[in-house]
Amino acid sequence: MSVQNDAANRRADADRGSGFAAEMERDAAHREKARSAKPLRRLLPYILRYPALLAAFAVFLVLASGLTLILPGAFRLVVDCGFGGAPDSLACETFAIGPDLSAYFLAGIAVAFCLALASAFRFYFISRLGERVVADLRRAVFDHLLTLSPSFYVDTRTGEVLSRLTTDTTLIQTVVGSSVSVALRTVATTVGALTLMVFVNWQLALMVLAMGPVILLPIMLFGRRVQRLSRESQDELANASARAGESLQAIETVQAFTREPEESVRFRDVVESTFAISLKRIGVRAVMTAVIFTVILTGLIAVLWFGAVQVQAEAITPGAMTQFVMYAFVAVSGVGMLTETYAEVMRAAGATERLMELLSAQTEIAAPAEPASLAMPVRGDLAFNDVTFAYPARPETNALNGVRFSIAAGETVALVGPSGAGKSTIFQLLLRLYDPASGQIELDGFDARSLAPQTLRRQLAVVQQNAPLFSGSVADNIRFGRPDASADDIKAAAIAANADAFIKALPDGYDTQLGESAGTLSGGQRQRIAIARAVLRDAPVLLLDEATSALDPESEQVIQAAFEAAAKDRTTLVIAHRLATVRNADRIIVMEDGQIADQGTHAELLGREGVYKRYIELQFGEMPVGT
Repeated sequence: MSVQNDAANRRADADRGSGFAAEMERDAAHREKARSAKPLRRLLPYILRYPALLAAFAVFLVLASGLTLILPGAFRLVVDCGFGGAPDSLACETFAIGPDLSAYFLAGIAVAFCLALASAFRFYFISRLGERVVADLRRAVFDHLLTLSPSFYVDTRTGEVLSRLTTDTTLIQTVVGSSVSVALRTVATTVGALTLMVFVNWQLALMVLAMGPVILLPIMLFGRRVQRLSRESQDELANASARAGESLQAIETVQAFTREPEESVRFRDVVESTFAISLKRIGVRAVMTAVIFTVILTGLIAVLWFGAVQVQAEAITPGAMTQFVMYAFVAVSGVGMLTETYAEVMRAAGATERLMELLSAQTEIAAPAEPASLAMPVRGDLAFNDVTFAYPARPETNALNGVRFSIAAGETVALVGPSGAGKSTIFQLLLRLYDPASGQIELDGFDARSLAPQTLRRQLAVVQQNAPLFSGSVADNIRFGRPDASADDIKAAAIAANADAFIKALPDGYDTQLGESAGTLSGGQRQRIAIARAVLRDAPVLLLDEATSALDPESEQVIQAAFEAAAKDRTTLVIAHRLATVRNADRIIVMEDGQIADQGTHAELLGREGVYKRYIELQFGEMPVGT
């Protein structure tokens, strides 16, 4: 029995893994390329939340830029006044420190020290702002993802979403916390240097300014292509992540079928595709860098040539020429840095666009503007009134067709029927994971759509067929049903679910860490923890989706007795393939092809020689005795 249970769990893991591949193909059509830096404007609300950090950054940015522009003037004084290049110049008469050359260098060291402090504080405040913005953005995206209905995840693969939460937010952090700071500092110092160059020598300044359009032209020509390739590289990286996740989630199936070489080849192909696109991007940036450097260096040599001629003609002093060359270096190197920053900004623009796509996604299951309030305590009356529904992924095929039934408070009703009959769909609609195309679903006479989704779901406790567990301790997983539960409450729920004995036998008891997906537990153990979680929730409506399917017969009897006791004061709807569950239900609803084929007690349905009797014979191989 345990071998069969483990095999069922492996098949479920494989199904989840194959879902990754299907999601990967579907999501390819949902990604558009960013064509400008405009998406970054949507980060402003997150940045403007912290005006103090912005103000501190601005102050030290101005200080750092100003001190950077002071240094060339200091070197002019050293050359003209200290070295005697032009001792009679106006600058020497106005700013001369003294005959000792050391004084000029000490003053330069003091300026450099202040510049280092200002730069350090500038870096600290903008980096802190970048980390804060990215943390807020990640939280906002994840919180929004939790509100989206399951239909969203049919069209968007989980690996892609995780890539956006990690890789894309890291790109944004780089821009907000580093690149923007560099860009602003560079713009400030470049504009300042160009302005001061005009005052030093307007002729040389015009020569440098003439280089601007020549430098910007290759940036504009190559920048768009770099941006497009960067976006493609990010998308391929997401594909590689999803490909790895798919294989690792179903690792037992991969190894059981000796598919390691094929999976390795598939992942290698995706990685190589990512590498090829990255290589194209690197090549384009390399060509752009070569063109820009050629233009810059040629232009600077021409400026120096003309400046040297003017120094020889004594049109300017050696110190002024030194000052001008330093300003020119600041300006030109600033343009070079801006090209690097531009490429990063374009990558971040694409990342921002992808994140904003997630934030702009609208859930199909939303609370009404004025949700109704259930009368407390909730009784648990349920009703389906002519409900028709088709899954968004298969709109042409109805999963339910005009389903109508009601369940009185405290009644236990079993849903039976072949796979695909619509049993699990009823649970999903009750939980309002989807809304019906037509008809109404009611709880205590209230239309489910008139209630806030969380208000509705708090009245329901569910045990799923392949009960998902989370990383953390056993107690954490049981407490998932009610976060404020005490240790005694958790233990009582475990006892009711026949889980206490095996939990105590674990290395750390209720504090044992289960790891990802609780892979160290058997199927029956995982199911019992999930049952304890539902029992702890203590909701008026209990939904059991084949809740005992993974248990051995002895455990099933104990669990069945526990559920009978728990169901006395609540409405229970159970999808049942076990005869014991079917027999003990107050009423049985037989489903076939999305419709109710019959309903009644076990004895009544067997006496009708209809769908139910045929189903029982197919399911159990023989007619039950004593019915």
